[in-house]
Amino acid sequence: MTKDEIKKYEEFLNELKRRENLDLFRKKFKEKYDVKISLGLSRIKIGLGWDPNEFLDLDASCFLLDESNKCPTVKHLVFYGNKFSPDQAVKGADDDRTGGSSDGDDDEEIEVDLNKVDSKIQSLVFTATIYEFEERKQNFGQLSNSYIRLVDTVTNEEIAKYDLTEDFSSESAIEFGRIYKKDNAWKFEAIGKAYKGGLMFLCKKYGIQVE
Repeated sequence: MTKDEIKKYEEFLNELKRRENLDLFRKKFKEKYDVKISLGLSRIKIGLGWDPNEFLDLDASCFLLDESNKCPTVKHLVFYGNKFSPDQAVKGADDDRTGGSSDGDDDEEIEVDLNKVDSKIQSLVFTATIYEFEERKQNFGQLSNSYIRLVDTVTNEEIAKYDLTEDFSSESAIEFGRIYKKDNAWKFEAIGKAYKGGLMFLCKKYGIQVE
């Protein structure tokens, strides 16, 4: 084998090992958090945090999905460009472009009042993405102490949490988890899927046309 062929083979093995480790992590995470419990609460929040970095912008978003698993309209994506869902159940985060808005706490938060969610909405998917990741050649591995978490804001109990820096070091988008409706009750399911396509990839997945 030539040096180039050996290098490509080593890169292939490293990528294979990384994917195997990620699959194992997802399995362990789902075993720990994917209890699919009835939340029995009225308010939750998604918290996103990372150490200050003036060159890296992390964003929290929420996709409100109907029975077809798509956003009914573009306004059913709550993110830095659209702060409220049409039913006013979801309030988006103030855009923190550096991670410097807090000291060790959440830098961006999405607030949800489940009692206000429109009846046609069957699930809410929460994500974290890196802004302009492609132009800047960035991924979660370049952040320090980055995480995304789900919190019951009535009891202040943390329901689930991902360490983005360690667990998704080469990706730029993650589906953290979803709140879904079943038998007239809201339940939580861990997802833990990461992608390299940023917010645009997720928009296309959930039926939002992006130019």
